[in-house]
Amino acid sequence: MTHVATLVSNPAAPALDDALLARAAAALPHAQAPVWLNPGIAADLSFAPEAPGDNRALADTLRAALGGAPVDIIVQPIAGRRKKLFLADMDSTMIGQECIDELADFAGMKAHVSEITERAMRGEIAFEPALRERVALLRGLDAKIVAQVIAERITLTPGGTTLVRTMRANGAHTALVSGGFTLFTSEVAKAIGFHENRANVLVVEDDKFAGLVSEPILGREAKYATLIALRTRYGLSHHETMAVGDGANDLAMLEEAGLGVAYHAKPAVAAAAHVRIDHADLTALLYAQGYRVNDFIQN
Repeated sequence: MTHVATLVSNPAAPALDDALLARAAAALPHAQAPVWLNPGIAADLSFAPEAPGDNRALADTLRAALGGAPVDIIVQPIAGRRKKLFLADMDSTMIGQECIDELADFAGMKAHVSEITERAMRGEIAFEPALRERVALLRGLDAKIVAQVIAERITLTPGGTTLVRTMRANGAHTALVSGGFTLFTSEVAKAIGFHENRANVLVVEDDKFAGLVSEPILGREAKYATLIALRTRYGLSHHETMAVGDGANDLAMLEEAGLGVAYHAKPAVAAAAHVRIDHADLTALLYAQGYRVNDFIQN
């Protein structure tokens, strides 16, 4: 067998059973008996395609075969599925919020800023000028508010800490790479367990935001460049890397990774990434690598 289809449901609402696995197996060429990675939540189906094909298209075929069941499907070659470098976006990926929107709420401009954020993440407007525009609206806001935002508003995405710590325990290098701000990534990276974090720097003058962000801005191309730089630093092959994100500024990074994962992403991102996760939490990225639940390093 050369390929594997990994089926994953949300661990908070297990939806995978033998009947669904049988339907999926029937849609795969030369499918082998399923291997449970976590009963009711995740399983592998090894198979041998008749000819090289589009793994995304095959995943779509399997989703159709499951009749809309809340199950995510990752199709990939078996060889090289265990990754040694992991890059992750922060906002709406490793955390449940967009940090700049939460800051804007304290300036009374959340609705306006959130609209710009959404358009940028959908790829309707360029990321860099959109970030400058939003940051300008924060001018005069007390920088100390960041601690309150982190304490009261920021929530870690379920499964993220387990994902990062399990990969680290198995020798992978992990990096949080965000178009957001170092004031947030430094704390989030520490809480989750990333080796390093990279993000934009908000200019602070007299303990207040100056309405400026240091140049050059870390956006789409910088995320892409970071993946290549880290891959080169650690002497890794293309297939040994994985990246996850949800917005348009993540696309170049996702496309360059050996496995690029769109996590609860904007439609254009989900359509372009190698893999889409719409239902499960971030532990789906461990199951995609063949980890069993007993291998997980829990929080």
